[in-house]
Order: sequence, then structure tokens, then C-alpha cells
Amino acid sequence: MGISVEEFAMIQDSVDRLLDDIAPVGEVERWDREDSLPRALVERMAGVGLCGIAIPAEFGGLGLGDRETLAVIRRIARRSTALASLYIASVSYAGANILHLGSAAQKAALLPLVAEGKLLFALGLSEPNVGADLASVETRAELDGEEIVINGAKRWCTGADYSDYIYALVRSGGVENRRRNLSFVLVPTDSPGISMTKVETMGMRGPSTNDVRFDDVRVPRDNVMGGFAMWNRAWEQLAGPTLEIEKLQPVAMAIGIGEAAVEEAWAYSQERVQFGTRICGHQSVRHMLAEVQTSLQACKLMLDHSLDLIDRGEASSVQTSMTKLFVADGVVEIVLKCQRILGAYGYAQGFAMERLVRDALVLPIFGGSSAIQKGNIANLLKLHKG
Repeated sequence: MGISVEEFAMIQDSVDRLLDDIAPVGEVERWDREDSLPRALVERMAGVGLCGIAIPAEFGGLGLGDRETLAVIRRIARRSTALASLYIASVSYAGANILHLGSAAQKAALLPLVAEGKLLFALGLSEPNVGADLASVETRAELDGEEIVINGAKRWCTGADYSDYIYALVRSGGVENRRRNLSFVLVPTDSPGISMTKVETMGMRGPSTNDVRFDDVRVPRDNVMGGFAMWNRAWEQLAGPTLEIEKLQPVAMAIGIGEAAVEEAWAYSQERVQFGTRICGHQSVRHMLAEVQTSLQACKLMLDHSLDLIDRGEASSVQTSMTKLFVADGVVEIVLKCQRILGAYGYAQGFAMERLVRDALVLPIFGGSSAIQKGNIANLLKLHKG
């Protein structure tokens, strides 16, 4: 369903008011410093309808769409990438996957929990030997009567320590055809046989990153995403309706980071005085500020165009890959320029810019790396390989 400009503005206003309450500057700094944040924050977001924004009304949501969800992600990321990650674990990893890929029983049981802020997923895709090449996953899943037994390891599971399920991609059969015999299984994080090791990272701190080990972990066969009929059919789900939007979620987060950096540099330039004048009067600073504003606007237009194609049901794979590539790399440049405007204050701990730089540096890596997007673009445009 559509939404008016006025209603859209009301959603953004409600997000801003909530952030002033639950994510003041001091708390954002503490989450980053301690590399943890309270899970209860997601229920605060659910309390104003944000977790159910794209969930149909029959399951307790607002029944809006991807555009509104991405706008909320972007707004939250302006204040805190940690809080934006927590939100994505609810509305995207859990909500979107269940909505688009779940069975009728899974939707009925789980979507109301998402809308209430009571269900979080952590992605279990990468492994110690597997990054972007997901068809090579080595974590094994075998049927044993009415149960599935899982053995193996997953890497870079953001938020696994506070999530309810790990949305795990597993090898559920032979390897003779790399894109067959793969399954998505919902693995409760309190299952016997699961162990986790925290991985320290330089940025995106707050929602901790974990290595996860599965040792004879047993789950019901009904925990296959989409129901047991989707056993050995995960590749269809990977290439399904959620793929293009999944590429745009880190884009929305990136734009939020870029907006925060530009806002801080813009304000600082009008406060800092050097050589008898505010630095916003120096040509070199003015030019950098003009450049970052222009680059940021281009990023927003790329995202809008991708969403327009998706809304119209047109082919969008090339555009979403271009958008992820352009925005991820572009926001890194934007933030680094903004850091230079602040000088030493942009490098010192305790200032937002230092955190924004650390957070931005992962943008070309996660959510489908820039190298992967370049390969996608060349292949989708049918560029000859030799």
C-alpha cells in the first residue's frame, strides 16, 4: 500500500523523537565503547510500530513497504549504526525473510512476534572457509527421523548472542551440484550444542560479532525455512524476492552514516575559527563541503531509482548492485573528507566523527562486497569473459 508525504514525515518525526529518548549521544558512545547494547531497545522501537512497519495488518503490523523500512533504517543509522543493526535483525533478517519465504504456519507463529519486537534473527551464512561463495557452505545438516542434526561453524554472525534464532544456510545433501542440496534452517540460539566466541571489530560496534559452532545440534524438521517442502531448495530462496532489498539495507545504513558525517562537518565548519574567520569561509573547506553534499545527493538518488524499479516490478538486479557499489564506496569517501574538515577532532576518540569513520570502513565489505557487486554488474550486463 502507498503512503502520503505527510504520513511519511510523521513516521520520520516519530523515529527522531524515539531516538532522542532511547539513543542520546552518551548512550551511543557507550554502546560503541563496550561493544554491546540492550536488546530491550527493539521492544521500544516496536512500541511505536517500527518493527511491524512492513508486516501485514493481519499479523499485527502496519502493512507498509520496503521504501518505508529503508527510510527508518537510514534515520536510525544517522544516530547509531548499532541501533540500526539491532533494528535490521528484527525487520529484515527475521521479518522480511519470514514474510517472503516462510510457510503459512511460520508466518502465523512468528510474524506477530516480529511486530512486537520479540523476535530477532542472526544471519548464519559465512563460514571460516566460505565468504561470498555461499554455494560452497560446509556446515552439514542430516535428517534423523523428525529432527535435523547440524554440525559445523558459522562466522560473522552479528548479534547471535542476543538473537532468538540463527538463520543458517547448511549443506543438506551431496556436493555434486553446488547449488543444490542447500537448506535454510532456523536454529534456536539456546539449543544444546551451540557455542559462541565473540570477535572484536574496529567499527559497527554494539551488536557484537560472533563465531558460532554447531556440535550435534538438533532442531525439528519443521524449522526449515518455508517448511520441510523447501529442504534442499535454499538456492531458490537466496535468489528470491528478498535478494534485491537485502542489497539495499546496507545502502540505507550507509546513507545514514553519510548524513551524520556531513551534518557534523557542516556544523563544525561554521563554529571553528582559524586565521580570524570561520573555516566555512575558506575556499578549500567550502569546496569539500560542496563535494560531500553533492555525493550524498547522488547516493540518495541511486537508492530512490532502485526502489522505483522494484516498486514497478521491473528488472532491478543491475541497478541494486550498482547502488550498493556506488553508495558503499562513495560514503567512505564522504566520511573521510568530513573527517579532514574536523582535523584532529575528527581523529580523536569521544567525537562522533571518529566512530563514523570506523563504521564506514566496513561498508564496501559487508552485505555483498564491492568486488562482488562489480562482478555481478559485469555478468548481468553480459560482458564477455574472454
